[in-house]
Amino acid sequence: MFENRRIDRVSALIQKELSTVIHRSLKDPRVKFCSITQVDVSLDLKYADVKVSVIGDKQQKQGAMAGLKSAAGYLRREVGGRIDLRYVPELRFKLDQSIDHLMNLDGLLKQVRAEEEKLGISSECGDEIS
Repeated sequence: MFENRRIDRVSALIQKELSTVIHRSLKDPRVKFCSITQVDVSLDLKYADVKVSVIGDKQQKQGAMAGLKSAAGYLRREVGGRIDLRYVPELRFKLDQSIDHLMNLDGLLKQVRAEEEKLGISSECGDEIS
């Protein structure tokens, strides 16, 4: 139990510091619209899976991921200098699609509401969703 709390604290700390370094120190314009949504550190603290949300089209997302992967060594070194760990985990970046899925779902719900209004159907749960 103690180990899980420690890993959660390390994950949160890495997420905070990584966000700060990316937005303040990294000069690559490809990573301008990146947000770190989650960091999962392995039990042995050797790897950190970093989920990144990127605003933009597919090409901008690919560019941002390429920029982050190319700067992974620099980011690891900077984060390591900011937090007191014996071993700084290797950063593995992954694109977080959850915001895209939510936007898609929201668009579908709006279509359903529009169709219901067009057909004159009243939805009881439609008011609770928005």
